[in-house]
Amino acid sequence: MNTRPHPSPRAARTHGRGIALIEVLVAMLVFALGVLALVGLQGAMVRAQTDAKVRADAAYLASELIGKMWADTTNFTSFDDDGCAGQLVCKEWQDKVALNLPGGEGKVAVVPGTGNVTVTITWSVPNGGEHKYETNTTITKAGGA
Repeated sequence: MNTRPHPSPRAARTHGRGIALIEVLVAMLVFALGVLALVGLQGAMVRAQTDAKVRADAAYLASELIGKMWADTTNFTSFDDDGCAGQLVCKEWQDKVALNLPGGEGKVAVVPGTGNVTVTITWSVPNGGEHKYETNTTITKAGGA
């Protein structure tokens, strides 16, 4: 006869008691890692959005100055960096660049004979290094002269 005792139902229940706790701890760990990943993603999105906004602002500011130069084709050569401080519109534009972009600086190079204009805007974002936006155009006086 087999005299081996059968385990009581209570002994069988106590044998697997810690498994549920381990499963809960593993689930909490997976959830916490997911939350940390979402926080990291949110930070990356904010950085990318800020960079895009600053680039768009730089493009807008450059276009704004070129528009002002087109509006005053008789004096557009005075917008060059050498004469920019004496030109009220150009000086206000440089101040606007410095105000709207972090560490922003605007420069204008005009080639009087050809009407070629290069507008360069530089800025620096904290922990992002220095960035530059440059655009070129040709401005001619009325009648092509």
